[in-house]
Amino acid sequence: MKNRRKRGGLNGGDVVVSWRRFFQFVALFVFSFLIFSALFVFLGNQKINQKTVLRGSEPAAVKVATIHEAVVFPDQTLIFLNYPPSSRLLTKEDLFCVFSDVKDSSKSYKELPFAVEIDDNGRQIVRCSAVPRGSTVSLAVSRWSVGDNNLLVETTHRWDWLVYDAVIDDDNSTVVFVKGLNLRPGKVADVSRYECVYGWDLAKPKLLLRTQVISAAQEIVRCKTPLTVLEGPRTAQPVKVSVRIKGSGMLPSVAHPIKRPGRVKDSKPFETCVCTMTRNAANVLREWVMYHGGIGVQRWFIYDNNSDDDIVAEIKHLENRGYNVSRHFWPWIKTQEAGFANCAIRAKSDCDLVAFIDVDEFFYIPSGQTLTDVIRHHKTAGPLSSSGEIGEIRTPCHSFGPSGLRDPPRDGVTTAYTCRMSLPERHKSIIRPESLNATLINVVHHFHLREGFAFADVDKGTMVINHYKYQVWDVFKEKFKRRVATYVADWQNEENVGSKDRAPGLGTRPVEPSDWAERFCEVNDTGLRDWVLENYRERKTQRLVWEREGRRVEDEVIVQMGSWADKRIGRKRKKQLKAQ
Repeated sequence: MKNRRKRGGLNGGDVVVSWRRFFQFVALFVFSFLIFSALFVFLGNQKINQKTVLRGSEPAAVKVATIHEAVVFPDQTLIFLNYPPSSRLLTKEDLFCVFSDVKDSSKSYKELPFAVEIDDNGRQIVRCSAVPRGSTVSLAVSRWSVGDNNLLVETTHRWDWLVYDAVIDDDNSTVVFVKGLNLRPGKVADVSRYECVYGWDLAKPKLLLRTQVISAAQEIVRCKTPLTVLEGPRTAQPVKVSVRIKGSGMLPSVAHPIKRPGRVKDSKPFETCVCTMTRNAANVLREWVMYHGGIGVQRWFIYDNNSDDDIVAEIKHLENRGYNVSRHFWPWIKTQEAGFANCAIRAKSDCDLVAFIDVDEFFYIPSGQTLTDVIRHHKTAGPLSSSGEIGEIRTPCHSFGPSGLRDPPRDGVTTAYTCRMSLPERHKSIIRPESLNATLINVVHHFHLREGFAFADVDKGTMVINHYKYQVWDVFKEKFKRRVATYVADWQNEENVGSKDRAPGLGTRPVEPSDWAERFCEVNDTGLRDWVLENYRERKTQRLVWEREGRRVEDEVIVQMGSWADKRIGRKRKKQLKAQ
Protein backbone atom coordinates (compact mmCIF):
# COMPACT_ATOMS: atom_id res chain seq x y z
CA MET A 1 0.00 0.00 0.00
CA LYS A 2 2.76 2.41 0.93
CA ASN A 3 4.64 1.47 -2.10
CA ARG A 4 1.46 1.95 -4.11
CA ARG A 5 0.87 5.35 -2.50
CA LYS A 6 4.43 6.30 -3.14
CA ARG A 7 4.18 5.22 -6.69
CA GLY A 8 0.81 6.88 -6.93
CA GLY A 9 2.19 9.95 -5.23
CA LEU A 10 5.13 9.90 -7.47
CA ASN A 11 2.93 9.35 -10.50
CA GLY A 12 0.58 12.10 -9.41
CA GLY A 13 3.55 14.42 -8.88
CA ASP A 14 4.79 13.58 -12.33
CA VAL A 15 1.42 14.44 -13.84
CA VAL A 16 1.39 17.82 -12.11
CA VAL A 17 4.91 18.65 -13.25
CA SER A 18 4.27 17.61 -16.89
CA TRP A 19 1.09 19.73 -17.19
CA ARG A 20 2.97 22.71 -15.88
CA ARG A 21 5.68 22.18 -18.42
CA PHE A 22 3.10 21.70 -21.13
CA PHE A 23 1.48 25.07 -20.38
CA GLN A 24 4.90 26.75 -20.28
CA PHE A 25 5.72 25.22 -23.64
CA VAL A 26 2.41 26.38 -25.14
CA ALA A 27 2.90 29.89 -23.78
CA LEU A 28 6.42 30.01 -25.21
CA PHE A 29 5.17 28.73 -28.56
CA VAL A 30 2.37 31.33 -28.75
CA PHE A 31 4.76 34.11 -27.76
CA SER A 32 7.30 32.99 -30.38
CA PHE A 33 4.57 32.76 -33.03
CA LEU A 34 3.42 36.30 -32.28
CA ILE A 35 6.98 37.65 -32.47
CA PHE A 36 7.65 35.79 -35.73
CA SER A 37 4.37 36.97 -37.26
CA ALA A 38 5.10 40.60 -36.36
CA LEU A 39 8.57 40.36 -37.90
CA PHE A 40 7.17 38.70 -41.01
CA VAL A 41 4.55 41.41 -41.50
CA PHE A 42 7.08 44.18 -40.88
CA LEU A 43 9.66 42.77 -43.30
CA GLY A 44 6.96 41.99 -45.86
CA ASN A 45 5.73 45.59 -45.77
CA GLN A 46 9.29 46.81 -46.17
CA LYS A 47 9.71 44.71 -49.34
CA ILE A 48 6.36 45.86 -50.73
CA ASN A 49 7.24 49.49 -50.03
CA GLN A 50 10.62 49.03 -51.73
CA LYS A 51 8.94 47.52 -54.79
CA THR A 52 6.38 50.33 -54.87
CA VAL A 53 9.10 52.96 -54.69
CA LEU A 54 11.13 51.24 -57.38
CA ARG A 55 8.10 50.97 -59.65
CA GLY A 56 7.02 54.49 -58.75
CA SER A 57 3.29 53.84 -58.54
CA GLU A 58 0.36 52.07 -57.02
CA PRO A 59 0.10 48.96 -59.24
CA ALA A 60 -3.63 48.50 -58.69
CA ALA A 61 -4.38 52.09 -59.78
CA VAL A 62 -2.21 51.83 -62.90
CA LYS A 63 -3.62 48.46 -63.89
CA VAL A 64 -7.13 49.76 -64.48
CA ALA A 65 -6.09 52.11 -67.32
CA THR A 66 -7.95 51.34 -70.53
CA ILE A 67 -7.86 52.46 -74.14
CA HIS A 68 -10.98 54.45 -74.87
CA GLU A 69 -10.53 54.91 -78.62
CA ALA A 70 -7.95 55.44 -81.36
CA VAL A 71 -7.63 57.52 -84.52
CA VAL A 72 -5.71 56.12 -87.49
CA PHE A 73 -3.71 58.54 -89.70
CA PRO A 74 -1.60 57.73 -92.77
CA ASP A 75 1.62 58.10 -90.77
CA GLN A 76 0.66 57.56 -87.13
CA THR A 77 -2.00 56.31 -84.72
CA LEU A 78 -3.39 58.31 -81.80
CA ILE A 79 -4.48 56.19 -78.82
CA PHE A 80 -6.63 57.85 -76.13
CA LEU A 81 -6.09 56.42 -72.64
CA ASN A 82 -8.79 56.43 -69.99
CA TYR A 83 -8.09 56.50 -66.23
CA PRO A 84 -10.25 56.42 -63.13
CA PRO A 85 -9.91 59.44 -60.77
CA SER A 86 -6.65 59.80 -58.80
CA SER A 87 -4.74 57.28 -60.93
CA ARG A 88 -1.10 57.85 -61.74
CA LEU A 89 -0.55 58.46 -65.45
CA LEU A 90 1.68 56.15 -67.44
CA THR A 91 4.77 57.62 -69.09
CA LYS A 92 6.43 57.04 -72.44
CA GLU A 93 8.95 54.78 -70.71
CA ASP A 94 6.11 52.57 -69.39
CA LEU A 95 4.57 51.82 -72.79
CA PHE A 96 5.11 49.88 -75.97
CA CYS A 97 3.03 50.05 -79.15
CA VAL A 98 2.19 46.47 -80.15
CA PHE A 99 1.23 45.58 -83.73
CA SER A 100 -0.32 42.13 -84.23
CA ASP A 101 -1.33 40.20 -87.33
CA VAL A 102 -5.13 40.01 -87.63
CA LYS A 103 -5.05 36.35 -88.71
CA ASP A 104 -2.33 35.20 -86.32
CA SER A 105 -1.99 37.17 -83.06
CA SER A 106 1.23 35.30 -82.22
CA LYS A 107 2.87 37.26 -85.04
CA SER A 108 3.47 40.63 -83.44
CA TYR A 109 6.16 43.19 -82.78
CA LYS A 110 6.47 46.13 -80.46
CA GLU A 111 8.14 49.53 -80.53
CA LEU A 112 8.35 52.62 -78.37
CA PRO A 113 5.73 55.33 -78.98
CA PHE A 114 6.72 58.59 -80.64
CA ALA A 115 5.41 60.53 -77.63
CA VAL A 116 2.81 60.64 -74.87
CA GLU A 117 0.84 63.90 -74.87
CA ILE A 118 -1.85 65.65 -72.80
CA ASP A 119 -4.56 67.58 -74.67
CA ASP A 120 -6.67 70.55 -73.53
CA ASN A 121 -9.24 68.21 -71.97
CA GLY A 122 -6.57 66.56 -69.83
CA ARG A 123 -6.74 63.35 -71.87
CA GLN A 124 -3.54 61.37 -72.28
CA ILE A 125 -2.81 60.52 -75.91
CA VAL A 126 -0.17 58.00 -77.04
CA ARG A 127 1.34 58.54 -80.49
CA CYS A 128 2.26 55.26 -82.19
CA SER A 129 3.37 54.45 -85.74
CA ALA A 130 0.81 53.89 -88.47
CA VAL A 131 -0.92 50.52 -88.28
CA PRO A 132 0.35 48.22 -91.07
CA ARG A 133 -2.28 46.74 -93.38
CA GLY A 134 -3.71 43.53 -91.94
CA SER A 135 -2.66 44.37 -88.39
CA THR A 136 -4.16 45.70 -85.16
CA VAL A 137 -2.60 47.98 -82.57
CA SER A 138 -2.61 47.72 -78.78
CA LEU A 139 -0.46 48.99 -75.91
CA ALA A 140 1.77 46.93 -73.64
CA VAL A 141 2.74 48.20 -70.20
CA SER A 142 6.29 47.15 -69.47
CA ARG A 143 5.99 46.52 -65.74
CA TRP A 144 2.81 44.44 -65.78
CA SER A 145 2.79 40.65 -65.68
CA VAL A 146 2.78 38.84 -69.02
CA GLY A 147 -0.86 37.79 -68.79
CA ASP A 148 -2.09 41.32 -68.13
CA ASN A 149 0.21 43.55 -70.10
CA ASN A 150 -1.87 44.45 -73.18
CA LEU A 151 -4.42 47.26 -73.41
CA LEU A 152 -6.79 46.57 -76.29
CA VAL A 153 -8.38 49.26 -78.45
CA GLU A 154 -12.17 49.45 -78.04
CA THR A 155 -12.99 51.72 -81.00
CA THR A 156 -10.91 52.84 -83.99
CA HIS A 157 -11.81 55.90 -86.09
CA ARG A 158 -10.76 56.89 -89.59
CA TRP A 159 -9.14 60.31 -89.72
CA ASP A 160 -10.95 61.40 -92.89
CA TRP A 161 -14.42 61.04 -91.28
CA LEU A 162 -14.30 62.47 -87.76
CA VAL A 163 -15.31 65.26 -85.40
CA TYR A 164 -11.92 65.93 -83.86
CA ASP A 165 -12.13 69.01 -81.62
CA ALA A 166 -14.65 71.41 -80.07
CA VAL A 167 -14.63 74.55 -77.93
CA ILE A 168 -17.39 76.64 -76.34
CA ASP A 169 -17.00 80.25 -77.48
CA ASP A 170 -17.71 83.28 -75.29
CA ASP A 171 -21.23 83.60 -76.77
CA ASN A 172 -21.90 80.05 -75.43
CA SER A 173 -22.10 78.50 -78.90
CA THR A 174 -19.99 75.40 -79.57
CA VAL A 175 -17.41 75.61 -82.35
CA VAL A 176 -16.97 72.08 -83.73
CA PHE A 177 -14.04 71.03 -85.95
CA VAL A 178 -14.94 68.35 -88.48
CA LYS A 179 -13.03 66.28 -91.05
CA GLY A 180 -15.05 64.79 -93.88
CA LEU A 181 -17.72 67.36 -94.75
CA ASN A 182 -15.69 68.35 -97.85
CA LEU A 183 -17.08 71.88 -97.95
CA ARG A 184 -15.69 74.38 -100.46
CA PRO A 185 -12.96 76.75 -99.18
CA GLY A 186 -14.13 80.25 -98.33
CA LYS A 187 -17.83 79.46 -98.84
CA VAL A 188 -20.69 79.29 -96.33
CA ALA A 189 -22.67 76.03 -96.45
CA ASP A 190 -26.42 75.46 -96.14
CA VAL A 191 -26.98 74.81 -92.40
CA SER A 192 -30.30 73.01 -92.99
CA ARG A 193 -28.34 69.95 -94.08
CA TYR A 194 -26.77 69.46 -90.64
CA GLU A 195 -27.68 68.91 -87.01
CA CYS A 196 -25.55 69.09 -83.85
CA VAL A 197 -25.65 66.13 -81.49
CA TYR A 198 -24.52 65.99 -77.84
CA GLY A 199 -24.35 62.95 -75.58
CA TRP A 200 -22.39 61.08 -72.95
CA ASP A 201 -22.69 57.97 -75.12
CA LEU A 202 -23.25 58.74 -78.79
CA ALA A 203 -24.14 55.09 -79.43
CA LYS A 204 -27.44 55.52 -77.52
CA PRO A 205 -29.80 57.54 -79.75
CA LYS A 206 -32.53 57.91 -77.11
CA LEU A 207 -30.15 59.76 -74.76
CA LEU A 208 -28.83 62.28 -77.30
CA LEU A 209 -29.44 66.04 -77.25
CA ARG A 210 -29.96 67.63 -80.65
CA THR A 211 -29.52 71.32 -81.47
CA GLN A 212 -29.52 73.53 -84.55
CA VAL A 213 -26.48 74.50 -86.57
CA ILE A 214 -25.76 78.25 -86.54
CA SER A 215 -23.15 78.24 -89.33
CA ALA A 216 -21.08 75.78 -91.35
CA ALA A 217 -18.01 76.55 -93.47
CA GLN A 218 -14.82 74.71 -94.42
CA GLU A 219 -14.10 72.37 -91.45
CA ILE A 220 -15.97 74.41 -88.82
CA VAL A 221 -19.56 73.98 -87.65
CA ARG A 222 -20.97 76.36 -85.03
CA CYS A 223 -23.70 74.81 -82.88
CA LYS A 224 -26.20 76.02 -80.34
CA THR A 225 -25.13 74.56 -76.99
CA PRO A 226 -27.77 72.86 -74.79
CA LEU A 227 -28.27 74.37 -71.31
CA THR A 228 -27.62 70.92 -69.84
CA VAL A 229 -24.09 71.07 -71.25
CA LEU A 230 -23.47 74.71 -70.29
CA GLU A 231 -24.77 74.48 -66.72
CA GLY A 232 -24.23 70.81 -65.88
CA PRO A 233 -21.43 69.75 -63.52
CA ARG A 234 -18.17 68.38 -64.90
CA THR A 235 -18.06 64.61 -64.57
CA ALA A 236 -15.49 61.86 -65.01
CA GLN A 237 -17.14 61.13 -68.37
CA PRO A 238 -17.50 64.48 -70.16
CA VAL A 239 -20.10 65.02 -72.86
CA LYS A 240 -19.20 64.53 -76.53
CA VAL A 241 -20.40 66.54 -79.50
CA SER A 242 -20.86 65.41 -83.10
CA VAL A 243 -22.51 66.50 -86.33
CA ARG A 244 -25.22 64.60 -88.16
CA ILE A 245 -25.59 64.98 -91.90
CA LYS A 246 -29.27 64.65 -92.59
CA GLY A 247 -29.85 61.63 -94.76
CA SER A 248 -26.29 60.32 -94.25
CA GLY A 249 -25.87 59.78 -90.52
CA MET A 250 -23.73 61.01 -87.66
CA LEU A 251 -19.94 61.35 -87.79
CA PRO A 252 -17.88 59.55 -85.14
CA SER A 253 -16.37 61.91 -82.59
CA VAL A 254 -13.48 62.25 -80.17
CA ALA A 255 -14.42 65.85 -79.34
CA HIS A 256 -15.42 67.03 -75.86
CA PRO A 257 -16.46 70.72 -75.92
CA ILE A 258 -14.33 72.68 -73.49
CA LYS A 259 -15.27 76.03 -71.99
CA ARG A 260 -12.32 78.39 -71.86
CA PRO A 261 -12.07 80.78 -68.89
CA GLY A 262 -13.33 84.21 -69.85
CA ARG A 263 -12.22 87.67 -68.77
CA VAL A 264 -13.96 90.95 -68.08
CA LYS A 265 -13.99 93.13 -71.18
CA ASP A 266 -11.28 95.76 -71.53
CA SER A 267 -8.97 93.91 -69.15
CA LYS A 268 -6.87 91.93 -71.59
CA PRO A 269 -3.34 91.44 -70.26
CA PHE A 270 -1.59 91.43 -73.67
CA GLU A 271 -1.80 93.94 -76.48
CA THR A 272 0.01 91.98 -79.22
CA CYS A 273 0.15 88.18 -79.53
CA VAL A 274 1.20 85.66 -82.17
CA CYS A 275 -0.28 82.31 -83.21
CA THR A 276 1.59 79.74 -85.27
CA MET A 277 1.33 76.10 -86.24
CA THR A 278 4.56 74.22 -86.67
CA ARG A 279 6.35 70.89 -86.58
CA ASN A 280 9.93 70.26 -85.45
CA ALA A 281 10.80 73.94 -85.00
CA ALA A 282 12.95 73.63 -81.86
CA ASN A 283 16.11 74.82 -83.62
CA VAL A 284 14.51 78.02 -84.97
CA LEU A 285 12.01 78.89 -82.25
CA ARG A 286 14.42 80.78 -80.01
CA GLU A 287 15.38 83.30 -82.71
CA TRP A 288 11.76 83.73 -83.81
CA VAL A 289 10.41 84.37 -80.29
CA MET A 290 13.26 86.56 -79.04
CA TYR A 291 13.31 88.68 -82.19
CA HIS A 292 9.56 89.36 -82.09
CA GLY A 293 9.71 89.95 -78.35
CA GLY A 294 12.15 92.77 -79.12
CA ILE A 295 9.66 94.53 -81.42
CA GLY A 296 6.65 94.31 -79.11
CA VAL A 297 5.07 90.82 -79.16
CA GLN A 298 4.08 89.80 -75.62
CA ARG A 299 2.47 86.36 -75.97
CA TRP A 300 3.03 83.33 -78.23
CA PHE A 301 0.68 80.39 -78.90
CA ILE A 302 2.53 77.46 -80.47
CA TYR A 303 0.26 74.82 -82.06
CA ASP A 304 2.51 71.76 -82.20
CA ASN A 305 1.60 69.57 -85.17
CA ASN A 306 3.29 66.29 -84.16
CA SER A 307 6.85 67.39 -83.43
CA ASP A 308 9.41 64.77 -82.48
CA ASP A 309 12.28 67.13 -81.66
CA ASP A 310 13.11 69.04 -78.44
CA ILE A 311 10.42 71.71 -78.82
CA VAL A 312 9.06 71.12 -75.30
CA ALA A 313 12.48 71.77 -73.75
CA GLU A 314 12.99 74.79 -76.00
CA ILE A 315 9.69 76.36 -74.93
CA LYS A 316 10.61 75.69 -71.29
CA HIS A 317 13.92 77.49 -71.86
CA LEU A 318 12.11 80.51 -73.30
CA GLU A 319 9.64 80.54 -70.39
CA ASN A 320 12.57 80.52 -67.95
CA ARG A 321 13.93 83.58 -69.74
CA GLY A 322 10.66 85.45 -69.19
CA TYR A 323 8.85 84.87 -72.50
CA ASN A 324 5.15 84.02 -72.27
CA VAL A 325 5.05 81.02 -74.63
CA SER A 326 2.58 78.15 -74.48
CA ARG A 327 2.52 74.89 -76.44
CA HIS A 328 -0.77 73.35 -77.55
CA PHE A 329 -0.79 69.79 -78.83
CA TRP A 330 -2.59 69.77 -82.19
CA PRO A 331 -2.13 66.36 -83.86
CA TRP A 332 -4.69 66.90 -86.65
CA ILE A 333 -2.98 66.84 -90.05
CA LYS A 334 -3.69 69.35 -92.84
CA THR A 335 -5.86 71.53 -90.57
CA GLN A 336 -3.98 74.83 -90.43
CA GLU A 337 -7.11 76.91 -91.11
CA ALA A 338 -9.00 75.12 -88.32
CA GLY A 339 -6.02 75.45 -85.98
CA PHE A 340 -5.83 79.20 -86.61
CA ALA A 341 -9.57 79.52 -85.90
CA ASN A 342 -9.08 77.55 -82.68
CA CYS A 343 -6.21 79.85 -81.69
CA ALA A 344 -8.29 82.97 -82.42
CA ILE A 345 -10.89 81.72 -79.91
CA ARG A 346 -8.16 80.83 -77.38
CA ALA A 347 -6.46 84.23 -77.66
CA LYS A 348 -9.67 86.27 -77.58
CA SER A 349 -9.80 86.63 -73.80
CA ASP A 350 -6.10 87.53 -73.43
CA CYS A 351 -5.05 89.48 -76.52
CA ASP A 352 -6.18 92.71 -78.13
CA LEU A 353 -4.42 91.84 -81.41
CA VAL A 354 -3.23 88.50 -82.80
CA ALA A 355 -0.80 87.95 -85.69
CA PHE A 356 -0.87 84.69 -87.65
CA ILE A 357 2.56 83.90 -89.09
CA ASP A 358 4.88 80.91 -89.55
CA VAL A 359 8.17 80.37 -87.72
CA ASP A 360 10.13 81.24 -90.88
CA GLU A 361 8.40 84.64 -91.14
CA PHE A 362 9.66 87.80 -89.40
CA PHE A 363 8.07 91.25 -89.25
CA TYR A 364 10.56 93.90 -90.40
CA ILE A 365 9.90 97.57 -89.58
CA PRO A 366 12.59 99.74 -91.25
CA SER A 367 11.76 102.77 -89.10
CA GLY A 368 12.61 100.92 -85.89
CA GLN A 369 9.12 101.40 -84.44
CA THR A 370 7.51 98.62 -82.46
CA LEU A 371 4.90 96.36 -83.99
CA THR A 372 2.34 97.82 -81.58
CA ASP A 373 3.10 101.36 -82.78
CA VAL A 374 2.54 100.40 -86.42
CA ILE A 375 -0.74 98.66 -85.60
CA ARG A 376 -2.03 101.58 -83.51
CA HIS A 377 -1.27 103.98 -86.34
CA HIS A 378 -3.23 101.91 -88.85
CA LYS A 379 -6.14 101.45 -86.45
CA THR A 380 -6.51 105.16 -85.74
CA ALA A 381 -4.82 107.32 -88.40
CA GLY A 382 -5.00 104.87 -91.29
CA PRO A 383 -7.50 105.23 -94.12
CA LEU A 384 -10.81 103.85 -92.85
CA SER A 385 -12.93 101.87 -95.25
CA SER A 386 -16.54 102.75 -95.83
CA SER A 387 -17.27 99.25 -94.52
CA GLY A 388 -16.36 100.21 -90.95
CA GLU A 389 -13.53 100.22 -88.41
CA ILE A 390 -10.29 98.29 -88.91
CA GLY A 391 -10.43 94.68 -87.72
CA GLU A 392 -7.50 93.27 -89.70
CA ILE A 393 -4.13 94.59 -90.86
CA ARG A 394 -2.51 92.86 -93.83
CA THR A 395 1.27 92.92 -94.27
CA PRO A 396 3.01 92.04 -97.58
CA CYS A 397 5.61 89.26 -97.65
CA HIS A 398 9.02 89.11 -99.37
CA SER A 399 10.28 85.60 -100.16
CA PHE A 400 14.00 85.05 -99.55
CA GLY A 401 16.16 82.44 -101.28
CA PRO A 402 19.18 80.36 -100.17
CA SER A 403 21.42 83.42 -100.75
CA GLY A 404 24.36 81.31 -101.89
CA LEU A 405 24.39 79.14 -98.76
CA ARG A 406 24.66 75.35 -98.85
CA ASP A 407 24.67 74.57 -95.12
CA PRO A 408 22.12 75.68 -92.49
CA PRO A 409 23.25 78.96 -90.88
CA ARG A 410 24.49 78.65 -87.29
CA ASP A 411 23.38 82.07 -86.05
CA GLY A 412 19.82 82.13 -87.37
CA VAL A 413 18.00 83.04 -90.56
CA THR A 414 17.68 86.82 -90.13
CA THR A 415 21.40 87.47 -90.56
CA ALA A 416 22.11 84.68 -93.06
CA TYR A 417 19.60 85.01 -95.90
CA THR A 418 19.89 88.35 -97.66
CA CYS A 419 18.77 87.77 -101.27
CA ARG A 420 15.08 87.72 -102.22
CA MET A 421 12.55 87.88 -105.02
CA SER A 422 11.75 91.40 -106.18
CA LEU A 423 7.94 91.32 -105.94
CA PRO A 424 5.99 90.65 -102.72
CA GLU A 425 4.03 87.39 -102.49
CA ARG A 426 0.65 87.51 -100.78
CA HIS A 427 0.28 88.82 -97.21
CA LYS A 428 -0.21 87.76 -93.59
CA SER A 429 -2.67 89.22 -91.12
CA ILE A 430 -2.93 90.76 -87.67
CA ILE A 431 -6.51 90.61 -86.42
CA ARG A 432 -8.74 91.79 -83.60
CA PRO A 433 -10.37 88.52 -82.44
CA GLU A 434 -13.75 90.22 -81.84
CA SER A 435 -13.88 91.33 -85.49
CA LEU A 436 -13.95 87.81 -86.97
CA ASN A 437 -17.01 86.47 -88.75
CA ALA A 438 -18.93 83.79 -86.82
CA THR A 439 -17.98 81.21 -89.47
CA LEU A 440 -14.25 81.75 -88.66
CA ILE A 441 -13.50 81.30 -92.37
CA ASN A 442 -9.84 81.91 -93.13
CA VAL A 443 -7.44 81.07 -95.92
CA VAL A 444 -4.38 81.11 -93.61
CA HIS A 445 -3.34 84.50 -95.01
CA HIS A 446 -6.45 86.34 -93.81
CA PHE A 447 -9.87 85.91 -92.15
CA HIS A 448 -13.42 86.84 -93.09
CA LEU A 449 -14.61 89.72 -90.92
CA ARG A 450 -17.93 90.55 -89.29
CA GLU A 451 -20.16 93.18 -90.77
CA GLY A 452 -18.98 96.62 -89.65
CA PHE A 453 -15.27 95.74 -89.83
CA ALA A 454 -12.77 96.14 -92.66
CA PHE A 455 -9.11 95.38 -93.34
CA ALA A 456 -6.22 97.78 -94.00
CA ASP A 457 -3.13 97.11 -96.09
CA VAL A 458 0.23 98.14 -94.66
CA ASP A 459 2.56 99.88 -97.09
CA LYS A 460 5.69 97.77 -97.64
CA GLY A 461 7.81 100.81 -96.84
CA THR A 462 6.29 100.85 -93.34
CA MET A 463 6.35 97.16 -92.52
CA VAL A 464 6.99 93.94 -94.38
CA ILE A 465 7.34 90.26 -93.53
CA ASN A 466 10.64 88.64 -94.44
CA HIS A 467 9.61 85.10 -95.38
CA TYR A 468 12.64 82.80 -95.39
CA LYS A 469 10.78 80.42 -97.64
CA TYR A 470 13.52 78.94 -99.83
CA GLN A 471 16.29 78.07 -97.39
CA VAL A 472 19.26 75.74 -97.92
CA TRP A 473 18.18 72.44 -99.44
CA ASP A 474 18.54 70.32 -96.27
CA VAL A 475 15.96 72.58 -94.59
CA PHE A 476 13.72 73.22 -97.58
CA LYS A 477 13.24 69.55 -98.57
CA GLU A 478 11.26 68.95 -95.34
CA LYS A 479 8.37 70.84 -96.99
CA PHE A 480 7.89 67.89 -99.32
CA LYS A 481 6.72 65.63 -96.48
CA ARG A 482 3.37 67.34 -95.98
CA ARG A 483 1.84 70.81 -96.15
CA VAL A 484 -0.19 71.87 -93.11
CA ALA A 485 -2.94 73.83 -94.90
CA THR A 486 -6.20 71.99 -95.69
CA TYR A 487 -6.78 73.27 -99.19
CA VAL A 488 -3.16 73.31 -100.38
CA ALA A 489 -1.92 70.23 -102.24
CA ASP A 490 1.17 68.48 -100.90
CA TRP A 491 4.16 69.18 -103.09
CA GLN A 492 4.54 65.54 -104.15
CA ASN A 493 1.01 65.59 -105.62
CA GLU A 494 0.47 66.54 -109.25
CA GLU A 495 -2.26 69.06 -108.34
CA ASN A 496 -1.84 72.83 -108.88
CA VAL A 497 1.76 72.49 -109.99
CA GLY A 498 1.86 76.15 -111.07
CA SER A 499 0.48 77.49 -107.77
CA LYS A 500 2.24 80.21 -105.78
CA ASP A 501 2.31 77.72 -102.90
CA ARG A 502 4.98 75.75 -104.76
CA ALA A 503 8.62 76.49 -105.60
CA PRO A 504 8.83 77.76 -109.20
CA GLY A 505 10.50 75.25 -111.52
CA LEU A 506 11.00 72.60 -108.83
CA GLY A 507 8.40 69.99 -109.74
CA THR A 508 6.96 67.37 -107.41
CA ARG A 509 10.01 65.39 -106.31
CA PRO A 510 12.51 66.32 -103.57
CA VAL A 511 15.56 66.31 -105.86
CA GLU A 512 18.00 69.16 -105.30
CA PRO A 513 18.67 71.24 -108.42
CA SER A 514 22.36 71.88 -109.03
CA ASP A 515 21.85 75.65 -108.86
CA TRP A 516 19.55 75.66 -105.81
CA ALA A 517 21.86 77.87 -103.71
CA GLU A 518 21.68 80.66 -106.32
CA ARG A 519 17.94 80.54 -107.01
CA PHE A 520 15.27 83.08 -105.95
CA CYS A 521 17.84 85.87 -105.78
CA GLU A 522 16.76 89.07 -107.55
CA VAL A 523 17.31 91.75 -104.89
CA ASN A 524 20.07 91.97 -102.30
CA ASP A 525 18.24 93.00 -99.12
CA THR A 526 20.30 93.36 -95.92
CA GLY A 527 17.86 95.66 -94.09
CA LEU A 528 16.74 93.22 -91.39
CA ARG A 529 20.18 91.66 -91.09
CA ASP A 530 21.76 95.04 -90.38
CA TRP A 531 19.04 95.96 -87.87
CA VAL A 532 19.43 92.63 -86.05
CA LEU A 533 23.22 92.95 -85.83
CA GLU A 534 22.82 96.45 -84.42
CA ASN A 535 20.12 95.67 -81.85
CA TYR A 536 20.41 91.99 -80.88
CA ARG A 537 24.13 91.56 -80.24
CA GLU A 538 25.53 91.37 -76.74
CA ARG A 539 28.07 94.14 -76.16
CA LYS A 540 30.58 91.97 -74.34
CA THR A 541 30.65 88.91 -76.60
CA GLN A 542 29.31 90.48 -79.82
CA ARG A 543 27.14 87.41 -80.26
CA LEU A 544 23.43 87.33 -81.00
CA VAL A 545 21.23 86.93 -77.94
CA TRP A 546 19.60 83.74 -79.25
CA GLU A 547 22.85 81.88 -79.96
CA ARG A 548 22.96 78.62 -78.05
CA GLU A 549 25.44 78.18 -75.21
CA GLY A 550 26.92 75.04 -76.76
CA ARG A 551 27.81 76.94 -79.91
CA ARG A 552 29.36 79.76 -77.90
CA VAL A 553 31.59 77.37 -75.98
CA GLU A 554 32.57 75.67 -79.24
CA ASP A 555 33.39 79.03 -80.85
CA GLU A 556 35.44 80.09 -77.82
CA VAL A 557 37.47 76.88 -78.04
CA ILE A 558 38.06 77.49 -81.76
CA VAL A 559 39.12 81.08 -81.06
CA GLN A 560 41.46 79.96 -78.27
CA MET A 561 42.95 77.27 -80.50
CA GLY A 562 43.29 79.81 -83.28
CA SER A 563 45.10 82.31 -81.05
CA TRP A 564 47.35 79.52 -79.73
CA ALA A 565 48.14 78.48 -83.29
CA ASP A 566 48.83 82.11 -84.27
CA LYS A 567 51.25 82.48 -81.34
CA ARG A 568 53.00 79.22 -82.24
CA ILE A 569 53.33 80.28 -85.89
CA GLY A 570 54.56 83.69 -84.72
CA ARG A 571 57.29 82.14 -82.53
CA LYS A 572 58.36 79.84 -85.36
CA ARG A 573 58.53 82.81 -87.75
CA LYS A 574 60.72 84.78 -85.27
CA LYS A 575 63.16 81.88 -85.05
CA GLN A 576 63.36 81.71 -88.85
CA LEU A 577 64.08 85.44 -89.03
CA LYS A 578 66.85 85.17 -86.41
CA ALA A 579 68.40 82.26 -88.28
CA GLN A 580 68.51 84.35 -91.43
